[in-house]
Amino acid sequence: MERLQKVMAQAGVASRRKSEDLIVAGKVKVNGETVTELGTRVSLADRIEVEGVQIVKEEAIYYLLYKPRGIISTANDEKGRKTVVDFFPEVEERIYPVGRLDYDTSGIIIMTNDGEFAYLMTHPKFEIKKTYIAKTKGIPRREDLRKLERGIKLEDGMTAPARVKTISVDQKAKAAIIEITIHEGRNRQVRRMFDAIGCPVDSLKREQFGNLTTRGLNAGEARPLTIHEVKQLRVLAETGKIG
Repeated sequence: MERLQKVMAQAGVASRRKSEDLIVAGKVKVNGETVTELGTRVSLADRIEVEGVQIVKEEAIYYLLYKPRGIISTANDEKGRKTVVDFFPEVEERIYPVGRLDYDTSGIIIMTNDGEFAYLMTHPKFEIKKTYIAKTKGIPRREDLRKLERGIKLEDGMTAPARVKTISVDQKAKAAIIEITIHEGRNRQVRRMFDAIGCPVDSLKREQFGNLTTRGLNAGEARPLTIHEVKQLRVLAETGKIG
């Protein structure tokens, strides 16, 4: 027996949190009865309907996509722009991105139909580390980088401490390449952090997500995650250590 919201998330209905919202809103039925209790447990024999549609648990699949710049990190776009889902025309399952990358940011994004896994990867309490390579307009002073390391105040609050390293500096072009590792996932967070120290980001790439890197892929290419990689990410979320 599993909690209803977990089964819904694993079936790709929505994240666990959004599945809970659907339950509380009275939009979920189990065996024909509307259920609003979050503690409800169900089995494989139970018929579960969400907004009148019976859910079917798909086999969980996981991909790593090297997202190019200029691509929307959503399952669909109301303006008809290309999205990360468009890179998987052969995949029949309803997959969606785990978190988001800005339109102008390239790099790692995970695609899956496993809502429980997506929750583990994106909720701040699990502190999955993401490493970015930023090319800045202007050369950050050491004291400014220390502000990023300690946490800097943005309009939506203080950021958590970050790990920051200068890769290179171009005095002539007045630019720098900075590596920054964070575990939060606020909207355009890295760009806003550099804006706050007066060195806007010119280009940005997410180089690493947990134990995953873009190694071996070009922009626009994807590959399935191995069973071992998925297990490692789950263990990392639950224990803070690579399994």
